[in-house]
Amino acid sequence: MLKTVNLHKKYNDFTALHSLNLEVKKGEIFALLGQNGAGKSTTINILLGLIKATSGDAFINDISVKEEPQKIKKHLAYIPETVLLYPNLTGIENLDFFSKIAGFVYQKDELSALLKRTGLQETAHEKALGGYSKGMRQKVGIAIALAKDAKVLLLDEPTSGLDPIATAEFTEIVRQLGKEGRTVLMATHDIFNAVSVATDIGIMKQGELVQNLPSKAFTAHELQELYLKTI
Repeated sequence: MLKTVNLHKKYNDFTALHSLNLEVKKGEIFALLGQNGAGKSTTINILLGLIKATSGDAFINDISVKEEPQKIKKHLAYIPETVLLYPNLTGIENLDFFSKIAGFVYQKDELSALLKRTGLQETAHEKALGGYSKGMRQKVGIAIALAKDAKVLLLDEPTSGLDPIATAEFTEIVRQLGKEGRTVLMATHDIFNAVSVATDIGIMKQGELVQNLPSKAFTAHELQELYLKTI
């Protein structure tokens, strides 16, 4: 569902991404670990078509990002560290608006059902986003991904700033997405969460993927030790 082939990105003399080869299959959850500047966000931005690779290519559902950047968008959903929604609109209104932009029209009860699937409490559906916590906004973001039936989700630091309860809720939602056959690529600093939710873990350093391992091979403590040795 998601594949990069010798993906390379250079800014003048600075190499942000060096020959990245990565494959994430249907239903897999891949966690990318690495310090700031390691190349995680660059990878996501290329996959989204927001920046162009210097060389190499990426594929979403066998569609070339380089050749058909608009076509890939219907298969993708992006949930950034801070989900940007309209604070003056309610949860249902935001979901309705962004669903329609993606070409999907739902009845109010269907929108509510999508929000319920993410665990957003029903009492919040009709409240303005300005009063939502970060975890609640993320649930609306996931509901938008479900509404547009995205097959691949790109998450950038999804648990940053979440309290333990919200992190646990988010982890369970992502785990369920994998069970539904959706593919998830998650850039994160959260080693514990990576071990808990991911099927595979990659460690990036200076634009290179230097480790690519199944998450079941490690405890969180062992992964932390490997991470510190690697970076």
